[in-house]
Amino acid sequence: MSREVSRRRLLKHAAALPLLGIGGAVSRGRPVAAQEQRYGPPTPFTFDALRAEAKARAQAPYQAPAVRHHDILQTIDYDVFQQIRFLPEHALWADGSTAFPVQFFHLGKWFEEPVAIHALTDGTAREVIYRKDMFDFGSTGLDRLLPGDLGFAGFRLMHGEDRERDWLVFLGASYFRSAGPLDQYGMSARGIAIDTALPTPEEFPRFTAFWLEQAPAGDGSMTMYALLEGPSLTGAYRFDVTRASPVVTEIRAHLFPRAAITRLGVAPLTSMFWFGENNRHQATDWRPEIHDSDGLALWTGAGERIWRPLNNPHIVQTNVVADDNPRGFGLLQRDRSFENYEDDGVFYDRRPSVWVEPLGDWGRGAVHLVEIPTDDEIHDNIAAYWVPEAPVVPGTELTFAYRLHWAAEEPVPPESVGRVVATRLGRGGVPGQPRPANRKKFVIDFAGGPLAGLEQRYDVETVVTASRGVVSNDYALRIVGSDRWRAFFDLEVDGAEPVDLRCYLRLNGRTLTETWLYQYFPFRFDAL
Repeated sequence: MSREVSRRRLLKHAAALPLLGIGGAVSRGRPVAAQEQRYGPPTPFTFDALRAEAKARAQAPYQAPAVRHHDILQTIDYDVFQQIRFLPEHALWADGSTAFPVQFFHLGKWFEEPVAIHALTDGTAREVIYRKDMFDFGSTGLDRLLPGDLGFAGFRLMHGEDRERDWLVFLGASYFRSAGPLDQYGMSARGIAIDTALPTPEEFPRFTAFWLEQAPAGDGSMTMYALLEGPSLTGAYRFDVTRASPVVTEIRAHLFPRAAITRLGVAPLTSMFWFGENNRHQATDWRPEIHDSDGLALWTGAGERIWRPLNNPHIVQTNVVADDNPRGFGLLQRDRSFENYEDDGVFYDRRPSVWVEPLGDWGRGAVHLVEIPTDDEIHDNIAAYWVPEAPVVPGTELTFAYRLHWAAEEPVPPESVGRVVATRLGRGGVPGQPRPANRKKFVIDFAGGPLAGLEQRYDVETVVTASRGVVSNDYALRIVGSDRWRAFFDLEVDGAEPVDLRCYLRLNGRTLTETWLYQYFPFRFDAL
């Protein structure tokens, strides 16, 4: 567990570094280098050839990349990295010949292994050559100390149109993320996850090479290819990215296992949840809520819509929802009210939601939700991914296609049922009467779907089940002056073991809402 937490913490730190300097790069007016200095020799490229290369590599033993110039890269820590700026005039396709200029990230303490980046035009690829004069090193003096053959840590797609803002970033292992339609970075995606939240160390395969295909100017989309390598598997990836609302990354991945893999996480998402309205007793910060995502949404193959509010447990927890050919799942930020965060620095109310839309038949498997304890917002402590039921063994090929929607709202919201919009906990019982310390009141707000035009009535059922304990005082009412409905119930339970809860609203046998799932860890409020 400690390795996983520390790894997530380093990536959280490092991924934020370049974004501090967006819009702050200073052009020195240096001339762009000649073509022969900018690019390597031309080579033909096809995705079929990349897939064949990944397959061939999987049949050979893994060779860990050699880290060159380790001593000097270790000096490029958080503070030093902030001073390094890529000069916009050296961006790939900075001449306006394509929709999105590409800028590059420098290596440093957290990113010592370079990735090969190629410009791809009409089936011909040329590697982009690293040069020190592509960067402004500020007052660090690194321009005199660094060797000239370092390479790049990753890249970012710029908006173009004279906007010094990026909207898509690939940086660190197989991590990537988009600012989404609200133009604010938050959670990340990964190419693949291997053995996450197991007693054995998690494996982090990395994209070792990219091919970026030149798109016509004015086109809102771009195609990229990537080679993935790790001790347990290799992979060939195609990304078709579209800058719209939402931002969409359509992914096709061909995976070739080198070894048997216990837990293969497909379409993995990584986020942060410290505290929200459902766990205010854990809040130690002045802000009302702090999270990149507030829940996991699922649309099962059978058509059920599920909402699972996120937790900050005291030990690592993995919750599993089995399914057959899921229609979608995602880590969402449903709460868009600034007043619920009061943060005008990092704007949690603008963080993107990410929805996974499977393409084709994914078969049987399960969505895994991993929650790791945290006491600060710098830790990425939430992960969600699909785990196929079939064993992952060497000598096979696994193919997955899916779309990631980086959105303000889930792209296919439930229409036939209401959504969960809030989850709250408090003391159970009735005011003025004895309230046992082991009794909690759960309050769940639903909105939308058939609830929108439903007048106040008293025969709407609150259907609640609990894995243990006693449920009582369950009922539902429309909130006065709104279209929301609110469900109430008390849970009385002894012991410290978690309780799995399930709740939805029903009227005359008709399901009115998505299913609310929750894992409750019994606690006692501190005495006044």
